[in-house]
Amino acid sequence: MASILRLRLLRQAATRALHTHAEPAPSTTAALSLIRSQPSHYVVASIAGKKYLLAPRDLLTVPRLNDVRVGDVLALSQIHEVGSREYTLRGSPDIPPEHVAVEATVVEHTKGKMEFIFKKKRRKGYERTVTHKQTYTRLRIGPIDIRAGEASPS
Repeated sequence: MASILRLRLLRQAATRALHTHAEPAPSTTAALSLIRSQPSHYVVASIAGKKYLLAPRDLLTVPRLNDVRVGDVLALSQIHEVGSREYTLRGSPDIPPEHVAVEATVVEHTKGKMEFIFKKKRRKGYERTVTHKQTYTRLRIGPIDIRAGEASPS
C-alpha cells in the first residue's frame, strides 16, 4: 500500500516538474513584433460591457450607445487580447493603449425586429401584448495598429 502511494506521489512530482521548467516568456515588445510580422490580426475588446472578437473592417452591432453620433470615431481602450494566426498576447486584464490601438466608426443607430411579449393571468381575463423594438448602434472596426517598436519593454 505504501509503495503505491509513493509511486503516485512520484508521478505527480514528475508532471509538476514538466510544467515548472517552461521557457521564460519573451518581453511584450518582442511578442508584439512577432504578431505584427503576421499578415492578419484580431483583438478581443470590451465595448459597452461585453467582450467581442474583432478584426479590421468588421461590422459590429452593440446595444445603443446614447452619447455618440453617426460618424464619430471611438478609440477602443479595453483591449484584452491581440493576436494573429500563430501568436497571441493576452493582457492582465488589459493591454495598455500605448501598445495596441483600435478605432471604431459609428455607422448608424438602428432598431431590431419587432418583439411581441404576451402577458396573461389564468382565469382572470387578463391578456396583454406588449411590443417593442430594441435599439442598436452599428460600428465599423478600423485597422489594428500594433506599436511594437515605440513601446518600452515590460
